[in-house]
Amino acid sequence: MKHLLDFEKPITDLQQKLAGLREQTAARQLDVDFDEDIRRMEAEIEKKKKEFYANLTPWQRVQLARHPKRPYSLDYIARSFTGFSELRGDRLYSDDRAIVAGFARLGDHRVMVVGTQKGRDTKENILRNFGCAHPEGYRKALRLMGLADRFNLPIITLIDTAGADPGIGAEERHIAKAIAVNLREMALFKVPIISMVIGEGGSGGAIGIGVSDRVLILENAYYSVISPEGCASILWKDRTAAPKAAAALKITARDLLELGLVDEVIEEPLGGAHNDHDGIAQSVRTALLRNLESLLKVDPELRVRQRYEKFRRMGKFNEGAAPGAPAAAAVSPAG
Repeated sequence: MKHLLDFEKPITDLQQKLAGLREQTAARQLDVDFDEDIRRMEAEIEKKKKEFYANLTPWQRVQLARHPKRPYSLDYIARSFTGFSELRGDRLYSDDRAIVAGFARLGDHRVMVVGTQKGRDTKENILRNFGCAHPEGYRKALRLMGLADRFNLPIITLIDTAGADPGIGAEERHIAKAIAVNLREMALFKVPIISMVIGEGGSGGAIGIGVSDRVLILENAYYSVISPEGCASILWKDRTAAPKAAAALKITARDLLELGLVDEVIEEPLGGAHNDHDGIAQSVRTALLRNLESLLKVDPELRVRQRYEKFRRMGKFNEGAAPGAPAAAAVSPAG
């Protein structure tokens, strides 16, 4: 059964009318030939869909990023990569199923792929902790990325998480330290690293596997220091202000590209990635291959230096401009 978002209803109503007309025509319940009207209605619906999805609000894009039928990391691994061999465990505590990782091939290249993984139903979501990794998940990711670095294998990370696990157990097992160590070590790996935000990119949960030479993002994904609901709770004391927070946070793919926080936006099929898993997987594969082959031409020492400088530039801002001076941007990636 198709999951329908509230804002998609006007388009869906038109599609249902078209489907009814087709059924009546096919069953010869109408004596009149409506073929021309059907073609005209199809063209009109297609035009409206393009206009509608090109002008989504930030909050509507957040809803698409969370769509339950959207492809997850394992869907991309199955379609964009070949020969995946999963590896498990952090060798300290346990295996965190919110992080999936292992050897794979991307085209002709052997790589290590690491991704956050959500569940499709209640049982799997409990198993995967709704895609929110524990400390052992970040330690597993780091162990395998270190293995990739040792054997000169490029690293690909797929990000789709609302954030790291916020529970007491995660705090007791040092979630903040696990993420911080990942940031430090990923900054130093000599092999190429590419991250792709495929859905939600929430806070430290995302950046814990996101320190990369290239950060790519799907058109309807988002990347943010806090969820819109969390921001709304803090600033407006009301989670229902999430749409206002989503707009203020500048978390959409296009906003992030303008701010210099991501390097490339990957276009999705019309209506979102959930409408064509194979199509978006092919687009992801093409983008990853193009960026990987470009990075492989760069000297490893230079690549590490550029990666470090890339993240050091982020988050700089100007405060207290002189009277009469133009207002400074809230974030100035160029410094």
